[in-house]
Amino acid sequence: VRWMMYWIVFALFMATETITDLLISWFSFYYEIKMAFVIWLLSPYTGGATLLYRKFVHPTLSRKEKEIDARIVQAREHGYEMMVRFSKRAFNMAATAAVQAAAKSQGTLAGRLRSFSMQDLRSIPDEA
Repeated sequence: VRWMMYWIVFALFMATETITDLLISWFSFYYEIKMAFVIWLLSPYTGGATLLYRKFVHPTLSRKEKEIDARIVQAREHGYEMMVRFSKRAFNMAATAAVQAAAKSQGTLAGRLRSFSMQDLRSIPDEA
């Protein structure tokens, strides 16, 4: 459970840090403070990730649980619809490509067969 809390807090930190890094990276000792913060999160002696998770993350998730569940159901339904739509489109494109390839090959094959007339076959010496 401790590692789950750490990774959730660390993921939130990385998401916010990606945005705020552009604004505050010019502060003195920014990278040293950031490294100390990550060590504080990771250390089992300080329990930083556990503290932040229990004080901020868990209460927020608990308050918004119904909204999160509704969004997950909505994403699942929307994802299924998108998968069906893209699958149909992919199958249609593959069928069209197969028909076009077959039509082109048929013309090529017929042209090659026409080039082998009886005259061409008589000009080949017998090996017998």
